[in-house]
Amino acid sequence: MAKPPKHTAGKTAPALDHALHDHQPGAGHAAYATTAGNGGETHQDAPTGAPAEAYLTDNFGHRLADNQNSLKAGARGPALLEDFVLREKIFHFDHERIPERIVHARGSGAHGVFEVTKAIPELTKAGLFQEAGKTCPVFARFSTVAGGAGSVDTPRDVRGFAVKFYTDEGNWDLVGNNIPVFFIQDAIKFPDLIHSVKMEADRGYPQAASAHDTFWDFVGLMPESMHMIMWAMSDRAIPRTLRMMEGFGVHTFRLVNAEGEGRFVKFHWKPVQGMESLIWDEAVKIAGADPDFHRRDLHESIASGAFPAWDLGVQVFDEAWAAKQPYDVLDATKLIPEEDVPVEIVGRMTLNRNVDNFFAETEQVAFLPSNVIPGIDFSNDPLLQGRLFSYLDTQKSRLGTTNFHQIPINAPKCPFHNMQRDGLMQTLVPKGRANYEPNSLDEAGEDSGPRASQDTGFTSFRENGERNDPTEKVRVRADLFADHYSQAALFFHSQTESEQAHMASALVFELSKVSLEHVRARVLSRLRNVDESLAARVADGLAMDLPEKAPAARKLVKMKPSDALSIQKQAKATFAGRKVGILFAQGSDKATIDELRQGIEKAGGTAFLVAPKVGGIAVKGGTLKADGQLDGSPSVMFDAVASVLMPDEAAKLAQQGAAVQWFMDAYGHCKTIAHCPGTQVILDKAGVEKDDGVVPNADLLKVGPVRHFAREPKVRALA
Repeated sequence: MAKPPKHTAGKTAPALDHALHDHQPGAGHAAYATTAGNGGETHQDAPTGAPAEAYLTDNFGHRLADNQNSLKAGARGPALLEDFVLREKIFHFDHERIPERIVHARGSGAHGVFEVTKAIPELTKAGLFQEAGKTCPVFARFSTVAGGAGSVDTPRDVRGFAVKFYTDEGNWDLVGNNIPVFFIQDAIKFPDLIHSVKMEADRGYPQAASAHDTFWDFVGLMPESMHMIMWAMSDRAIPRTLRMMEGFGVHTFRLVNAEGEGRFVKFHWKPVQGMESLIWDEAVKIAGADPDFHRRDLHESIASGAFPAWDLGVQVFDEAWAAKQPYDVLDATKLIPEEDVPVEIVGRMTLNRNVDNFFAETEQVAFLPSNVIPGIDFSNDPLLQGRLFSYLDTQKSRLGTTNFHQIPINAPKCPFHNMQRDGLMQTLVPKGRANYEPNSLDEAGEDSGPRASQDTGFTSFRENGERNDPTEKVRVRADLFADHYSQAALFFHSQTESEQAHMASALVFELSKVSLEHVRARVLSRLRNVDESLAARVADGLAMDLPEKAPAARKLVKMKPSDALSIQKQAKATFAGRKVGILFAQGSDKATIDELRQGIEKAGGTAFLVAPKVGGIAVKGGTLKADGQLDGSPSVMFDAVASVLMPDEAAKLAQQGAAVQWFMDAYGHCKTIAHCPGTQVILDKAGVEKDDGVVPNADLLKVGPVRHFAREPKVRALA
C-alpha cells in the first residue's frame, strides 16, 4: 500500500469565493491510499484530513466515495437513474467535443511574447508601438484550412497564421494566412468557396484536398482566384515546418496616429529561421509516416528551447500612392510588391511556451479580426468587412455562449468592465444593479459602473471618401478589381525554374483528379492569361489540347518580378532549426557519431540518431541508444541525413528496404547526404549519384542542410 502524502494546512474550497481561476482540474497529489474492490478494481482514496484539493468531487463540489462503480439495484442489477455521479460524468463526456471550426479546424498553438524593436508613434497611437522594448504576451495558432480536426498536417493547403496580442489596451487579433492574398474579393462568396473546396457533398471525400471536381469548377468560373491558385500550387502550400513559413495579415488595414492621420498598412510575419518547403512526394510520405509532423515539430522545438520566432513587418503607404497603382489596395486578391514598398520590421514574436491543455487553449481560442486597439483600424476591403461580422458569429456557434470571452485563453489580460450581464455559462458575478447607462445610481451612494472615454477610447477613422462616393448604396465592384491575371503572372515569373516546375506539376496533379473535362479545359483557358508556357506544360501533362484563351475582363499590366515571392531565392543555408538524421548500427564508431552530433548542435541544429533497433547498441567505443528505429524514422522527417556504418553492417542493411528507401528518399528529395565509405554499398543500391549534396561526413557542416534542386531532373519527371 502506498504511503499517504504529506499535506499542508487546509485551504478554503475555491467554490466558496467563486475563485474559478484557482480551480485546477487534475491537480492533486502523487500518492494515495490504494485498496481493491470486490471485483479487484483499484480504488485510490484521499487520506483523512487532506486539504480540499485532494478530494475528488463532482462539478458542484460534492465529494465522491466511489469513482469506479455506478449505483445499481443489486450487485448485478441495472443502474439507477438517481446516480447523479454517473449521469454528470457521462453527460460531461458526451459534450467534451465542441463543434470544430468549419475552416481551420486542425490547428497547433503556443504561447509567447512580442517585443517592439522599433517604435512608430508617428504612424499609430497604439500603446504597444510607442516605445522600443515594449512587450506583451501573445498566443499564436497555425492551421490548415480545408481539412477537419482529424486530418493530416501536410496536405497542399493554405495555412492559417493567427496571433492574439494581449495588450494593455485590450486584445488585438491579427488573423491571417501564410499566403498574402486570397481566392475571392468579396465576403459574400466565402460560403461558396468553402463549400466547393470541402468534401464533395454527395460522397464525403476527399478530405483536406483541393484536387477534385467542385473546387476546380468554382476556380474556373471565378477568374479572381487565379492569383491565389498560383500561390496554392506553389511550394508555399506545403511548408517544411510551421516555424519556416511567412505570415500575412492579407487585408489592407489602417494605422492611425494621435493626430487622427491615417495610413494604409499591410502586416507581414518573417520567420527568423528562414523559409523552407516540402517537396510534394515528401509531403505525401510524411502524411503516412507522421500525420502530426508539424504539430510535433512545433511542440518539440519549444520544449527543447529552440524557440521559433518571427519578425513583424509593415508596409505603410498613403491614399495618394495607392491611387497611382494599377491595382486596388482594397482587393484581397492583390499584394504590394516589397520592391515597391519595403517591409519595415517593427517587432519580434517569440513562441516560448507550449500549451498546458490542447482543448482549453488551442481548441477554444477564438480569434476575431474585429479585435483591434486604438491606432489600428480597418479599411473598406469587402472581404475584411464580411469577416468582421462572421468571426464573432461563428465563435458563438462553436463555443455555445456569448460569454466565450471569459474562457481564459480568450480573456484580455488588462481590466475589462461593461454592462453586459447573464447569458449561458456566465462565470463572473457582477455586483450591484448598474447594468445600464446613463444612470445616476452614484447619487444614492451606489456603484454606477464604468463609462465611455472620448479621450482614450477606440474611435474609427473618419474619412470615407477615398475614391468612393459614400452617398451611394450599390452592389458593384470597383473597376480595378477586374484585373485577375497581372499579379498571378507576377508571382509565376518571380519563381526559380525549379519552383515553376513544381507549380506546373501541382496543377497537373490537381487537375488530373478532376473528372469533368470541361472544367479542366476552362482552367487551362485561364492559365493562358497567366503564362502561355505554363498552360502548355499543364495541358501536355494532362494530354489535352490547349483551349482558346479565356477573355480577360481588364488588360494585363506587366509587373517586374519580385525575388521576395520566391522561397528558393530567400533560402538560408543554416543549421538553426534544422534536424539531421544520423544512421548507425552495431559496431559503428561512437567517436565519429559524437563529433557529428556535436558539430550539428554547435551550429544550432538537432541531431537525431536512427538505428535498426532502439535501446543500447554495442558500438566501437561503448554503447549508444537510438532516438528512433529505422522503420519508424524515415528520412522525410529530417532536413539532411548522415550515416556511420561498418561495411559488414552496411551490407546487411542493403538487404533491407527501409534502409535503401531511407537514402533513396533523401536523394530524391534533394537533401544533403553525408556518409562514410562503408555506406557506399547502400548508396549504390539506392541509386544515389555523387553531386554537390552527396559528401563525406567531414563535409556535412560545410554544405549544410540545404536543398540541391539541380539534382531534381534526375530523380523525377516534372511538368
